[in-house]
Amino acid sequence: MNADRYVNNVAKKIKCDGKKKKEIKRQLLTDINMRIERGEALEQIIAQMGAASEIVEGFNENISEEEKKKYRRNKVLKIVIPIASVLVLLAVFIYWMLPKGRDIEQSKYFNKAGVEAAMKETIELIDAGEFEALQEKAIPQMQTFLNEEEIDKVKGGMSDDWGERRQYGVVYAVEIVQGNKRFAVGEITVTYDNITVTYRLTYDKDMRLAGLYVR
Repeated sequence: MNADRYVNNVAKKIKCDGKKKKEIKRQLLTDINMRIERGEALEQIIAQMGAASEIVEGFNENISEEEKKKYRRNKVLKIVIPIASVLVLLAVFIYWMLPKGRDIEQSKYFNKAGVEAAMKETIELIDAGEFEALQEKAIPQMQTFLNEEEIDKVKGGMSDDWGERRQYGVVYAVEIVQGNKRFAVGEITVTYDNITVTYRLTYDKDMRLAGLYVR
């Protein structure tokens, strides 16, 4: 063990702030170096001074209560500040990932007329049973659900006979920002002979169908 390592082992266990530790380290190194200059061996000096834990006890007994309080406060801060920083970063990330709605009229990626036209086209394809065309206009994750069996399950859960489509209601649309992805989400109420339903349709930036919900 060299002198620097021995002194560092002592200093890191002393309950005082950084400035005080530097002063103690400087004093210890000065004493050790003076004894070495007088011809004493480092091993003999360390043996006489005692183990680091023994010296630390002596130093800590002479540290004032105010200095000890400052040491404990700084120690807590060293733990709390990194944790707080991680929590802040996590909160920012969660906020960034949470979906946030924006007025479709202010969007740089979508326009309401285009979204409305896409919604009506999707509904017409569903009503006509043109599932291949519907799948071609959807994202890959949606395509497996856009078939006659799945659509009949949705319709059958509401009514066995919807009848013919008669009228579209007003379209309500927003832009949803989630992370670095953007979607247009629109709702429209459609009246059929025997039922009135509301479609919620989601489209990605390329106007591919990314979500379908009917109630």
